[in-house]
Amino acid sequence: MGRQVNIYEAKTQLSRLVDLAAAGEEIVIARHGRAVAKLVPVAPVQSGKRPLGLARGQIWIAPDFDETAEELIAAFEGRDQ
Repeated sequence: MGRQVNIYEAKTQLSRLVDLAAAGEEIVIARHGRAVAKLVPVAPVQSGKRPLGLARGQIWIAPDFDETAEELIAAFEGRDQ
């Protein structure tokens, strides 16, 4: 368990406590001496460009993909034919 602070101290020193947590320290927030919350660092998000073409050859689009039958359009629009 890391450093324990009471709620009043956490409210008045939040910015400093967040800096400590970001640096890797766990901060336990207590009410009347009982732990009620924990301030912990967030795991770093891996960023970077994803390589192009990861699914190459695994996906295909049918030649008639954007052709929709008139009966189907009418059904969606609530028209009778």
